[in-house]
Amino acid sequence: MYKKEIRTIGIDDSPFKKFKKGNVIVIGTVFRGGTLLDGILTTKVSIDGNNSTKKLIEMINKSKYKVQLRCILINGIALAGFNVIDIHELNKQTKIPVMVVIRKYPNFKKIEDTLKKLKKQSKFKLMQKAGPVEKINQIYIQRKGITKKKAKEILKLTCTRSLIPEPIRVSHLIAGGVVTGESKGQA
Repeated sequence: MYKKEIRTIGIDDSPFKKFKKGNVIVIGTVFRGGTLLDGILTTKVSIDGNNSTKKLIEMINKSKYKVQLRCILINGIALAGFNVIDIHELNKQTKIPVMVVIRKYPNFKKIEDTLKKLKKQSKFKLMQKAGPVEKINQIYIQRKGITKKKAKEILKLTCTRSLIPEPIRVSHLIAGGVVTGESKGQA
């Protein structure tokens, strides 16, 4: 049983122009439960690159909040397009459970076909390595270092204003506002 004010970090990337080179700002918000924002972390990852796992590990491991974090919540398995996160490595290097939160069940056939065309099949293998996509209430998750029961418990504590955990929702709003001048859309 987790306490009501469990500390988690929610991670989302900022809007970007697809098929361009460059970096994308990634925001991490540290929350107590689903109500109190404790801090904000940032990093940058390359569009369709291979550095998201490394950059998240660095961002979290260097943070003063790390010792308090009980779960890393990520909005989807990839940042900045197809910069796929290795959740096993993220869990191993931070020693913090990882939960990928997905609003809609992924169309894996379409993703696989796209990555084949781009000659980036290894990214699809990394997505598969993350494990099965499991439904919890009205969203889907992939997880590492945490049981499904504990994942449900964390979602119950952090999903206070929408189907998506508040740490992810707020990271999404901040990322959009910083890059475009005004936040919009759903995480």
